[in-house]
This record gives sequence, structure tokens and C-alpha cells, in this order.
Amino acid sequence: MNEFTPQELVDADNRVRAMAAPPEQLKAALQQAEGYRNFLATLTGLLTVVFVLKGQENLSKMTTGPRWWVIGLLAGAFLLLLLASWLMVSAVHERPGRKLPSGAEYLLRYEKKRARTIRLMTSWARWMGLLGVLAVSAASLITWIWPGPVA
Repeated sequence: MNEFTPQELVDADNRVRAMAAPPEQLKAALQQAEGYRNFLATLTGLLTVVFVLKGQENLSKMTTGPRWWVIGLLAGAFLLLLLASWLMVSAVHERPGRKLPSGAEYLLRYEKKRARTIRLMTSWARWMGLLGVLAVSAASLITWIWPGPVA
């Protein structure tokens, strides 16, 4: 005995076909990229607040080695988060002023290619965001562990 009726199976099959269509794949990829872009912006703001409130106020008081590690980690994190944000904006909005030529085949190819590109950009941005967060966290930990000479 099957747990689903024949009509439920037909309806599910139709939904799967609709979701696999290039326009739906593109729409899903854009929604996912938009969500990650918003998450990345929120995360970057929170990390900035945490580091400013909890990190060392004056890095010049730290010994040379840890100070340069903190500076390098923060600079690297900034670049990673900036690049990740740029990738997400590019994934969601594409190039300004781009015009699509007419034609059904071209449109279908464009939708497939664009959905793949968005997924790839989103994947790269997620990893860059993670590395940026880890770099900021490591820099903050270094300021707590090696705060510098005690006066």
C-alpha cells in the first residue's frame, strides 16, 4: 500500500518540474543571494561593534609581534568582508544597464547560466565571510591574550 494517492504524486511531480524550470531556479538563487547579502551586512556591523567595544583601545601598547598580527588580521578581514559584500551585491543585482536580447532560447540559457553564477558567487562570499569573521575573532582574542606590558 502506497502512502500517497496517485493525484498527490502527480501534483508533486508537477511541482518538481516547475521548480526545476530555469525561471524558478533563477528566482530561488536570487532570493538566497539576497538573504546572504543581508546576513553579511548584519554580521559585519556586529563584528565591528564587538571589536570596538571589547578590543584593546590602543594597539601601540601591545608588543610588536602581536600588534602586527592584529593589524594584519583586521586588514585581511576587512578586505575579505568587503569582497564578500561586493560579490553578494553583484550576485543579486548584476551589472547596471545590462540589456537582454530577445529570444526564448537565449532567455532560457541566460536564466540557467545566471542561476549557476549566483550560486557560485554566493558560495565564495559565504567562505570569505566566514574567514573574515574568524580573522576578526582571532584579532580580538590576540588583544585579550597579549594586551601588552602592565604598567
